[in-house]
Amino acid sequence: MDYVKLRNIKKILKEVNSWKDDMARLTDRQLQEKTVEFRERLAKGETLDDLLPEAFAVAREADKRVLGMFPYDVQVMGGIVLHQGNVAEMNTGEGKTLTATMPVYLNALEGKGVMVITTNTYLATRDAEEMGKIYRFLGLTVGVPLQDTEGELSPAKKRSLYQSDIVYTTNSSLGFDYLSENLSASVDSQFLANLNYAIVDEIDSILLLSLIHISEPT
Repeated sequence: MDYVKLRNIKKILKEVNSWKDDMARLTDRQLQEKTVEFRERLAKGETLDDLLPEAFAVAREADKRVLGMFPYDVQVMGGIVLHQGNVAEMNTGEGKTLTATMPVYLNALEGKGVMVITTNTYLATRDAEEMGKIYRFLGLTVGVPLQDTEGELSPAKKRSLYQSDIVYTTNSSLGFDYLSENLSASVDSQFLANLNYAIVDEIDSILLLSLIHISEPT
């Protein structure tokens, strides 16, 4: 990352930190009402970038109250990088899952859908359960359109889950669902929502697997 980009990210971080004490003083109810306020402000013409410092501060405070973990500055910076559509390289143990809560919350405010895509079902369901507590606390819905214990989900059930504010899934499941969607014979059998914003966990592993599959002989 070049100096100019890093300087801009640190400037945004400073703005996020400037909201810290204000958010800490809010009651749970007042903090939760911020989601409604943000959506109203978006409807009036503000952008996600306009809301970023305050919205990140809200998610950060919710992280502390719900999970007992307050994201460090470096995690906030990672969240800014992810919101901007770039790759944030973080080692195991540096809190990637917590880092994602801030850009996920911010982008979910538009109501256009956010996906968190990871490498396996265990991680997707675990993260949806653990991080989902934060989003539900802030008034957002969470869906996990993966096969359950009763078998394959019906198109109607998948459609309902994909309409959630935040969707947790795997790269293989999403790829298969995308293929099924485009091969479906009728609208009734389609279920995917519009693709808007996604955070891909372990993107290096997923890209490597994709390259291996592409190179395999048919």
